[in-house]
Amino acid sequence: MALDQSFVGRSYPPTEPYEVGREKIREFAEAIGDANPAYTDPDAARELGHPDVIAPPTFVFTITFRAAGEVISDPKLGLDYSRVVHGEQKFEYTRPVRAGDRLSVTSTIEAIRSAAGNDIVTVRGEVHDAEGGHVVTAHTKLVARAAEEG
Repeated sequence: MALDQSFVGRSYPPTEPYEVGREKIREFAEAIGDANPAYTDPDAARELGHPDVIAPPTFVFTITFRAAGEVISDPKLGLDYSRVVHGEQKFEYTRPVRAGDRLSVTSTIEAIRSAAGNDIVTVRGEVHDAEGGHVVTAHTKLVARAAEEG
């Protein structure tokens, strides 16, 4: 069943702030195997001009995907999450995510289309800090695979 095109452009309320901690950044960097000292050593980060450790570029996915959950679980949209696979991800940064940031995400459905019986939804997540400054925009493409016939 095709998704409702009228949802394109719909925004969801901002998430509660997520406080980015040094330990979360370190754990994420270790999990992805990135030994950049700016992710774990405050002095190394300061030498690069940052006030504290910074997060690897893909760290923000943990925050934006949680926010996209509101879109995914919207019963009026009708997305069958049991059939969803992650299709694509891209980030547009204004500045790196830093330890101590309190980040909120506003999700907007950017596009809905169908291809070969699959529903494809693109969600834009605008990430802002506690002062309202833009940090990053995440574009997440989700593909709801067509139901198998048989």
